[in-house]
Amino acid sequence: MTANDAGTRVGVDVGGTFTDLVTVRDGAIRVDKTPSTPASPDEGVVTGLRGLDAPLTEVGFLGHGTTVATNAVLEGEWADTALVTTAGFRDAVEIGRQTRPDIYDFDATKPDPVVPRDRRFEVPERVDERGDVLRDLDEAAVRDLAGDLRESGVESLAVSFLFSFEHPDHERRVRELLREEGVDASVSLSSEVLPEIREYERTLTTAMNAALKPVMDAYLGSLADSVAELGVDAPLRVMGSNGGLMAADASRERPVNTLLSGPAAGVRGATHVAGRRGVDDLITMDMGGTSCDVSLVRGGDPLVTTDTEVGDYPVSVPTVDIHTVGAGGGSIGYVDKGGALRVGPRSAGAQPGPVCYNRGGTEPTVTDAHLVLGRIDPAAFLPDALGRDTDAVRDAFAPLAEAVAGDPDATEAAARGLLDVANANMRRALRVVSVERGYDPREFALVAFGGAGPLHATALADALDIPEVVVPRAAGVLSALGLLISDVVYDYSTSMVRRWADVDPAALREAFAEFEAEGRSELRDAGRTADEMAFERTLDLRYAGQSFDLSVPVEGDLDDDELAAVEERFHAAHERRYGHASPGEPVELVTVRLRARGLVDPPELAVEERGGDPADAVTETRRVGFADADHETPVYDRALLPTDAAFDGPAVVEGTESTVVVHPGQRARVDGDANLVVETRGAGE
Repeated sequence: MTANDAGTRVGVDVGGTFTDLVTVRDGAIRVDKTPSTPASPDEGVVTGLRGLDAPLTEVGFLGHGTTVATNAVLEGEWADTALVTTAGFRDAVEIGRQTRPDIYDFDATKPDPVVPRDRRFEVPERVDERGDVLRDLDEAAVRDLAGDLRESGVESLAVSFLFSFEHPDHERRVRELLREEGVDASVSLSSEVLPEIREYERTLTTAMNAALKPVMDAYLGSLADSVAELGVDAPLRVMGSNGGLMAADASRERPVNTLLSGPAAGVRGATHVAGRRGVDDLITMDMGGTSCDVSLVRGGDPLVTTDTEVGDYPVSVPTVDIHTVGAGGGSIGYVDKGGALRVGPRSAGAQPGPVCYNRGGTEPTVTDAHLVLGRIDPAAFLPDALGRDTDAVRDAFAPLAEAVAGDPDATEAAARGLLDVANANMRRALRVVSVERGYDPREFALVAFGGAGPLHATALADALDIPEVVVPRAAGVLSALGLLISDVVYDYSTSMVRRWADVDPAALREAFAEFEAEGRSELRDAGRTADEMAFERTLDLRYAGQSFDLSVPVEGDLDDDELAAVEERFHAAHERRYGHASPGEPVELVTVRLRARGLVDPPELAVEERGGDPADAVTETRRVGFADADHETPVYDRALLPTDAAFDGPAVVEGTESTVVVHPGQRARVDGDANLVVETRGAGE
């Protein structure tokens, strides 16, 4: 562990409802939650830091998971951006692909382009697919364009030329010329943001990066100043979508790499918790106030994709493969025009929140449904500052009860129906990342976290025959904890589309060497020593004529023997992913990738050994509604459960930041790390 990681370590994750903070010092872990401030997210972070029971001057590590870039995309609140592209390709970013948003909806419309047409400009230049210049850059046209850009007052500029990943000089020269002509706007080059094939995705990703740069720059700049004023001297590190931390300056330059910042941190935290139990194959489930994020981890490594959508926009940077549905604790239940019960994606969020929060919410939510069924106790679940008006909750369910059961007083039936629909939405999401990608969920564990995840995970696991659910001891703030155990990670890539038979091993070695040199430089800036650096090489391959490719690892020295081994790995990966392979067909190289990893020693978390009987942890017995019927159910205080405790369901286990529901027929136990493990197979609920 380097010097700047020593002392108190703090992870701060901003969610839609709460801002979570995890502090670790000398193995002791402290959890804090404060309401998020969507209008000004940095205020919630600063408020949380001020409330820590630790001297801020002793903070040696500060990791941050942020939703600023994500929210800007979802809400379309980004900077006024211009695009400069090759003459004749001005509208490529708006035309996009031929796929329709809804194949059966003839009135379906595509999302508004990130850059409107009057902000898209053409420049004469042309490079072919091998990087050979067919037409030199028209520098006079660029200088003329500079005047239009100055008058337009654009805040940010994206430059994306054809095949710039093979020949980036024209893009770089445009940046130089615009600077010389006094254009005062941030500039994003596609050859730096995403030097890969597929013109639409590369241009869109670059334009999105440009549109987000002023937003993220302002946010992180303000946050860094506020944190420094509090006395925190540790450098701010931001979680990237790829599951690794990055320097705040890098995040300000490449905000498109932070679009799934918080969810990626949760996957890293879940992987760490499961790995300590010897479980390397797991499905993660992060359910917060507004959404549920699920992901699959195979062999201890989260699956990474470059085919991700944020809102309505495809983003092609490396991202932990996360599937999101609009099902969270604040998701609102309603009856649609056809009389069907629906849940989400609309959420009560942090303001006004669920009805039980007593902040003005009037529509029934998932959290309210659990309250009605006795699965959460308002006296234990809600902070003192929030209300306890359960009558208001029941009143909010009256319209649903009338629609579902024909009786406005059938509150429990409406609550069960609401949870059934929410679970169906999440069950489909779990199938997307497992069954639909060739993985059998029966071979995985389900790691549930987030404030609402443990309330639902045991029922979902039982429905999919997942044998066990692991609920970490810091389940409600696992994304914040994940920030403390994540490596510093930077990804580099360039497309080199070649027939595999024509690939020169020396050219690949040169490309990897350049990436490694750049990675070493960035990792040194992040405080990593040479011994704390690791580099992972992969190649994207496809069969000739295919539109999509698969990443396969490079494991040995790049010579002819290793190239043959890489090809064999590609055939095997194709068989696993699609159910067939064609070893006799010609293969193409598409993209060269390198991941530079700065290794971080995760902090040792002390676990208090506690003796006694599980019955001593029972705080009350209350009537709780399950799928089959109501049961008189023991309620356990998780903090009082003895080490190695085991007990049968039905049961409710209340923790400081999340509640676990153990259904009839299931069995729960506490493992050596104080995780709660629920065995679900054969529960039949």
